[in-house]
Amino acid sequence: MAQEFDVLVIGGGPAGYVAAIRAAQLGLKTACCESNPYADPKGQPRLGGTCLNVGCIPSKALLHSSELFDHANHAFIMHGIKAEGVEIDVPSMIRRKDNIVTQLVSGIKGLFKKYKVTFLAGHGSFVADADGMWKMKVGDGEVIAKHVIIATGSSARHLSGIPVDNVQIVDNEGALQIDAVPKRLGVIGAGVIGLEMGSVWKRLGSEVTILEALPDFLAAADQAVAKEAWKVFTNKQGLKIYLGVQIKEVTTSPAGVSVKFEDDNGEQLLECDKLVVAVGRVPNTDGLNAQAVGLQFDQRGHVEVDGHCSTNLRNVWAVGDVVRGPMLAHKGMEEGVMVAECIAGQAGHVNYDAIPWVIYTHPEIAWVGKTEQELKAAGIPFKQGQIPFLANGRALGQGDTTGFVKVLAHAETDQILGAHIIGTNASELIGEAVLAIEFGASSEDIARTSHAHPTLSEVMHEAALAVDKRSLHF
Repeated sequence: MAQEFDVLVIGGGPAGYVAAIRAAQLGLKTACCESNPYADPKGQPRLGGTCLNVGCIPSKALLHSSELFDHANHAFIMHGIKAEGVEIDVPSMIRRKDNIVTQLVSGIKGLFKKYKVTFLAGHGSFVADADGMWKMKVGDGEVIAKHVIIATGSSARHLSGIPVDNVQIVDNEGALQIDAVPKRLGVIGAGVIGLEMGSVWKRLGSEVTILEALPDFLAAADQAVAKEAWKVFTNKQGLKIYLGVQIKEVTTSPAGVSVKFEDDNGEQLLECDKLVVAVGRVPNTDGLNAQAVGLQFDQRGHVEVDGHCSTNLRNVWAVGDVVRGPMLAHKGMEEGVMVAECIAGQAGHVNYDAIPWVIYTHPEIAWVGKTEQELKAAGIPFKQGQIPFLANGRALGQGDTTGFVKVLAHAETDQILGAHIIGTNASELIGEAVLAIEFGASSEDIARTSHAHPTLSEVMHEAALAVDKRSLHF
């Protein structure tokens, strides 16, 4: 007889495992199924999804390792620390990254055990609506569930005519497994993944060239941040970035990869040892047997949902990368919590205006809310305060004063509409602005809040003061 559950979650990534844990916390009999083994040495399904296994976590581990290597070679000297003959052992760096991933995967399994979430190995798909319940296929077996949460995530988008073999031409997964520093690295796509992976290997000694189809650099970010990032990445760090690129042909040989492309300067040729394809992601919807039950999708291939992530089918929900909105792990987690609470009869909610974005380059880039160009386009009156890290004692002490904090507030109500940071620890500093937007705070609220001295957070304080043209240290 088939097992019966209150909730079945399809997918064990951030959105899925969080939804399962929250549902179980609320007293619902919950199961979560996963089929992707990722890099498991035993070939067993692994929880954590793309983020934990081949995305957010491993890439940040590599970024930190490469940053330490770069500091040892170029930044230690200013502190009076002499380090000669510093070398990078790439296989050891990769092993450290893999160990971190394994530890966190085990941690999710422990949480499932703690909250009594049943883990089912196998791909989940719909069979039929059966007397007010959903008959589901998981692997070779069947289960019955009252509610189904689709959390199947996304996969790297590949380009026609550019075969990804994850040896010479790699996507985000292959980029995390490169076992030696390539002399020449090409990257297609100057988005989050392209910039992060380019930064890793540039710091380790690669000559990195990034090709971007869009005519503008970091178009989603505030223009002031994008301008500063361009200056730092190209002039200071030496990344070669071409904009408005059209890829004509990609060929491989034992000697490497050749990329013929065209930009405003005409046809050009990029020769590299490895090529990273980082052109976004597409939702994973194959294998759900969606047509059989009438599940609806939008024009971009996402599962169609309302503001509470409910689909057109009764008691069927979808969260994370498989639905509209930014493909961010923390956004998916919040949706997972919201749906679990809605199923339990509570008032689940996600404020999509308070979802932070982070690019983990060096310097880091982070923002939340509206950009200056979005406010201008919408005709919303605003005022702004912008303060550089150059004026901050902690930044000077750490030896890195790159970047600034910019706060945007409504010109009439003073409510914070957006905050934008480029600089060290931007990913941590943005949390204050996220909280401010969540609570509907004004720039005056941050300006009147005491910030510890000396800290980088004081730059957020000064930027809030600068909105009213009364900054104290700049």
